[in-house]
Amino acid sequence: MTVFLVGAGPGDPGLLTVRGDEVLRRADVVIFDRLSVASLLDLAPAGAERINVGKFPGHPTVPQDAINELLVTHGRTGRTVVRLKGGDPFVFARGGEEALALLDARVPFEVVPGITSAIGVPAYAGIPVTMRHSSELFTVVTGHEDPDKGGELDWASVARLGGTIIILMGIGRLPKIVDRLRSGGLAAEIPVAVIRWGTRPEQTTVRATLGTILDHLDELESPSTIVIGRVAGLQLDWFESRPLFGLEVVVTRTRDQASQLSSALRAQGAAPVEVPVIEVGDPGDGGAALRVATAQASTYDWIVLTSPNGAARFVSGLRDARDLGAARVAVIGPSTAAVLASHHLVADLVPPEFVAESLLAALPAPEPGGSGRLLLARAAVARDVLPDGLRARGWEVDVVEAYRTTPVRPTDDQRAAVAAADAITFTSSSTVTNFVDAFGADAVPALVACIGPITAATAREAGIHPQVEAAEHTVDGLVAALVAHRVSIAATGATGATGATGATGATEVGG
Repeated sequence: MTVFLVGAGPGDPGLLTVRGDEVLRRADVVIFDRLSVASLLDLAPAGAERINVGKFPGHPTVPQDAINELLVTHGRTGRTVVRLKGGDPFVFARGGEEALALLDARVPFEVVPGITSAIGVPAYAGIPVTMRHSSELFTVVTGHEDPDKGGELDWASVARLGGTIIILMGIGRLPKIVDRLRSGGLAAEIPVAVIRWGTRPEQTTVRATLGTILDHLDELESPSTIVIGRVAGLQLDWFESRPLFGLEVVVTRTRDQASQLSSALRAQGAAPVEVPVIEVGDPGDGGAALRVATAQASTYDWIVLTSPNGAARFVSGLRDARDLGAARVAVIGPSTAAVLASHHLVADLVPPEFVAESLLAALPAPEPGGSGRLLLARAAVARDVLPDGLRARGWEVDVVEAYRTTPVRPTDDQRAAVAAADAITFTSSSTVTNFVDAFGADAVPALVACIGPITAATAREAGIHPQVEAAEHTVDGLVAALVAHRVSIAATGATGATGATGATGATEVGG
């Protein structure tokens, strides 16, 4: 039984340490605060208890003594308890008090350091906290002083130290802090940067000087990191300059598949909002037909897999590659091929375009002496262009239901998130139809991006007008099309949506 005091970092979930990720994934209880990123909670097992003890400025929702008691109580149960804290648990946080409470109660604990906002946030704003010949030291101070400690921080001494001054939790007292620093000798011309929600897609940076920063008070809110010093005048922008920075994008894929698209969007600066509208389930017969077909895989000339979901279901029934015998495997798209590769299988055929028509054109006609049989494992609901075309070319086609998609009903929080979003992505026709069924076509955000022409056609039939259509019908292609669209908008200075990013082909599959 151990309580882990884990630093979640300043906001970007990618800044969680490897050790933090490891203990979160086996947590039985997660006790988290306001600055913890919601997506980090998804790392914990689905059945883990999640307890929100978040604090808002001036309004603690749970007193610190009560948090300490929670840690001790849950720590004594023998379960794995993770206390997830923003930044580093021992840098201007209450991690030390929590550790003392656990120590006094003789509850084992471990501290997992995190990246403190004092360093991580300036870095994401393009500000190095030290710079050779201009700032060879930095001072981290809290602007949120404890009135019970018997005296105010000596700001004049801080001013005389020079270098870079980093202030955490200081927005509420900024006028007084500025006054004391000026009185301590800091010049009005010293650069100041105030970074709110640093390292997150909603990051904003206000730049001024010590003499002018108070003119921007109406723009400044908590939580913010304040950087004062010559380095604050540097703008080594990399985070806020990413092409999709600040764009809130709804991801409608299944919960299991959403992470791939979300990660790709996040890498370009977007804020993914995961609202799965479908989930993948067993076939109507519980998989009986697929099991029979898999057992007879070697009797076919070709196995055709049209989506990652279908491929995963098919290969899970194989003992190893020997079960395929002489049968060859054709797939649509690199994502489906990647599922095979993860099971040490190599697709014999991947068409040049990731659409059914391209696969149909690439598959050879039945060979003399072969069985002439072909197995097509796919979703329960799919167009018949592929099996009909194959039969017309002389193949005996067995179509087997590998999985089916069912709708997921959204929560009130998800409805609010969709209403606030800037864009939405659709990765299959089923995501379109299920989104419309759940939310209505009028709820679609202003910018609509589709993975390919069939998904786009389904959207138009539902009264939705996509502005972005991926030329390459993959997750990476979809994100690339979004990037190209936004870059084009920025280049032309337009405020509305432009036409689709070109695509060809007839159908794409997947969810």
